[in-house]
Amino acid sequence: MSDKIKTYLGQFPLSAEIYWDVLGRQKTWLSHYELDGIKSVLPEAVAEVQAYQRKTEEPKKVCIFATLHYWIEQSVLVALALAGQGHDVTLAWLPYAEWDKEINLFDLRKQDLYTQDVLKPAAQVMRVDSLLKASLAAGKFARLTPQLQQIVEQVSDYDTQYTLQIEETDPSSPLYQLRLSRNAQAAAALYDWLQAEKPDLLIVPNGTILEMGVAYKIAKMLDIDTVTFEFADQQERIWLAQNDEIMSHNTRDLWRGLGYQALPEKAKRALMELFGARKNARLWGSFARQWQQTPIKGGASVRESLKLDERPLALLATNVLGDSLTLGRQRISETMAEMIVKTVAYFIQHPEAQLMVRVHPGELKTHGTSMVEVLESAYPSLPENIHIIRPEDKTNTYDLMEIADLGLVYTTTVGMEMAMSGLPVIVTGKTHYAEKGFTLDPSSWSDYEAMLNKVLADPKAARLSDAQVEQ
Repeated sequence: MSDKIKTYLGQFPLSAEIYWDVLGRQKTWLSHYELDGIKSVLPEAVAEVQAYQRKTEEPKKVCIFATLHYWIEQSVLVALALAGQGHDVTLAWLPYAEWDKEINLFDLRKQDLYTQDVLKPAAQVMRVDSLLKASLAAGKFARLTPQLQQIVEQVSDYDTQYTLQIEETDPSSPLYQLRLSRNAQAAAALYDWLQAEKPDLLIVPNGTILEMGVAYKIAKMLDIDTVTFEFADQQERIWLAQNDEIMSHNTRDLWRGLGYQALPEKAKRALMELFGARKNARLWGSFARQWQQTPIKGGASVRESLKLDERPLALLATNVLGDSLTLGRQRISETMAEMIVKTVAYFIQHPEAQLMVRVHPGELKTHGTSMVEVLESAYPSLPENIHIIRPEDKTNTYDLMEIADLGLVYTTTVGMEMAMSGLPVIVTGKTHYAEKGFTLDPSSWSDYEAMLNKVLADPKAARLSDAQVEQ
């Protein structure tokens, strides 16, 4: 069936439903939106929940919401586990396969009917609830309260940054308008659903972007406890956050409880093994990511290749533009790019110091604007005291750390690793390891420049103490 015909049919109520009952259900499902992973195990999983379900004296009322087929599959497994623990679980979804592309209503409703069929066995141990009809009923330009509208606009801005890997968005762009419309429809449906359900807890993937970010923020507005989760760097692991967006990696409470205790020897060994693997371009344990392209060669070779001298040397390590770990992390600048451009301007005015800008190697796997482009646009030429290390350069970041006197970061984890090596590190964005006693954390741009002046004047005096490194 052509897209033109499906777009036409989608205008009519029940067209997709009639097609599904007459033909669709009997056909092999061929679509980017597919739930084969959960479909193959669901009947057996439900039977096991029924056989071993615990009786809980005070079960919690738990709502779980997801969109995108892979998150729906993951959320079904979470829902089954909680139902098996004896809790009162409701699973809701919006049946989208792609967040950045339009879809005709015929295919969208068909995907919803397919989801309902696949998840039918789960209804024996939980409530399953599509929010598609409620979201579509809100209309393409849903009318929302000012508070809901603010949530929708914030999440739509994040969605656009994340998708295009940029930091400044154009609200008139087709992508922003698509996300604004979908998020508004979702907000209308989610608000009514959560008001009606009144759960003790909402569980949602990510909690920052897309309709799932909308769900988290509405739950927060309604004073509903939340748990957000995301896939981790390690295989078969997820990250969890309580009453927070998981991608903010808020470690404040964890730090209060454990931050000033010595690491057990086993944990310390594991940490140093991981640190060694990151340095030497090796995989470690169950981690799926290799962080460097080339093993360490030693700082002397880098110093020679970059023609560095004995002037104080700063290493500025960037994040990938638009990465979810940078969304909403501004502290002393409007964007990460502004922070980096202005930092370069500082070193142009201070030739008595040297600067290395390590552009994140992860840019090789992305499609957005590179920090190299940002810097070349701002500075067609640079003085001899400033060096740009491109993502594709076969330079190990840890060799740069070895020769640096000072670390400068927005939110990248390299900042914490530089501190582990005893370097003073100035953190300019909001990140999980800032303000813990071993980083320098300016509250304004003038404060930042004052810190630069002080550390570059006497780098050795600014190095971390053994107690701070151990911390």
